[in-house]
Amino acid sequence: MTRAAETTPAAGTTDAAREDSAPDGTAADGASAFAAAAAEFGAGRDEQRDLREDFTFDDIPAPKRLAPYAAAIAATAHRDGDEVAWGRLILLYDPEGQQGWCGTFRLIAYVRADVEPEMAADPLLGEVGWSWLTDALGAHAPGYEVPSGTVTRVITEGFGAKEDEDPLNGFELRASWSPEAEPDLGAHVAAWCELLAAAAGLPPQPGTRAFRPGSARRRR
Repeated sequence: MTRAAETTPAAGTTDAAREDSAPDGTAADGASAFAAAAAEFGAGRDEQRDLREDFTFDDIPAPKRLAPYAAAIAATAHRDGDEVAWGRLILLYDPEGQQGWCGTFRLIAYVRADVEPEMAADPLLGEVGWSWLTDALGAHAPGYEVPSGTVTRVITEGFGAKEDEDPLNGFELRASWSPEAEPDLGAHVAAWCELLAAAAGLPPQPGTRAFRPGSARRRR
């Protein structure tokens, strides 16, 4: 286990730029700020683990080249005992910021879900899928800025020994956004979980509103 993993609860934490011995204390200040953010990020994951019986959370490594500091979490959504959606959320921190970030933090989300063929073919799936994200962020972390991302329809066909298997239809969303100036990172974890639940066709948590898929039909 690395030193970063021991000091922050979010899985896969990295601190490639850590230099506690820097004379001006700048690197130490950055490491301290990230440690606090990663702890809040991990606490948000733990809170969602307690709230969502239909989710399982996994440890994954954080990327090492996107920012000096990073942490990552992953989750799988289950419906009727089946795994129906998967996702990961990455927290990046650069004390100097990066172009397009609008701050020193950036969140990157990925979600993939199984869908029925008619839903995958629906021309509004991209718009609807993006609205799942923006609705979730608006409900939990409305101060977010500079959202960016894509929605992709995925069709997987088998060949050779797998040619008798039915094609699989999937929905994929990749997105990033900057949290508010003083972020509540637990709220951003909650928003990502709402997105994953919406993609999986799961009912909303008590106290939250359902995110309706418009004309795109959800598999039952």
